[in-house]
Amino acid sequence: MATRQIILDTETTGLRHEDGNRILEIAAVEMIDRKLSAPDRHLHCYINPERDSEEGALNVHGLTTEFLADKPKFADIVDGFLNFVRGSELIIHNAPFDVGFLNMELERLGRGKITDYVSSIIDTLRDAKDMFPGKRNSLDALCDRFEIDRSGRTLHGALIDCELLAEVYLAMTRGQDSLLIDFAGGEQTSGADGAPRRQRKPLIVAALSDAEQSEHEAYLDGLDKAVKGQCLWRAINAPAGEAA
Repeated sequence: MATRQIILDTETTGLRHEDGNRILEIAAVEMIDRKLSAPDRHLHCYINPERDSEEGALNVHGLTTEFLADKPKFADIVDGFLNFVRGSELIIHNAPFDVGFLNMELERLGRGKITDYVSSIIDTLRDAKDMFPGKRNSLDALCDRFEIDRSGRTLHGALIDCELLAEVYLAMTRGQDSLLIDFAGGEQTSGADGAPRRQRKPLIVAALSDAEQSEHEAYLDGLDKAVKGQCLWRAINAPAGEAA
């Protein structure tokens, strides 16, 4: 069965929904089996939040009260949004923030919580902190780390942030795929518990040619000379008596 994931982002009138702030933009980008769907399978809408944005938030997203005045309210788009994400796995950067706002909007309408409609939620910020402890793990920082072009991102926008996050998520999880052998390239067997197992192909070990070995030794000779006979690799490879 195909795996359906939705990369989701929101923009809001402020940082805390507890202070009465509201969602004013939602974007949701569909990904099936780690392949992004065509743009017509994405969801993107601006929302009239029925209040002004805080100054700090307005400086981030640039969506003015005047621009949003004729946009639909959350109640007008909630059915289409829930139908779009229903049953999927959500991928969100700093998920507690967006989930908190979504739950607030849904509860205002008596529609429960977002977890009532989706199978699970992945927080890429939490995963990035586990993967890169002690480093900056904002979306911009992760784009730079994975060499993802973000030159088109001058202001925060839900749709472009979703598209960038999709690339970041694929880059962060690419190693998981490399550990698996495609069934087309290997045999499927069953383990003792009856569960399917993928049969790995034998590893191919490529030995150095004589020319490559000579070039390697010459490099080590130069390195050893530069550090006045203290080359660690020479010490490791030397016979026990000579190394002592």
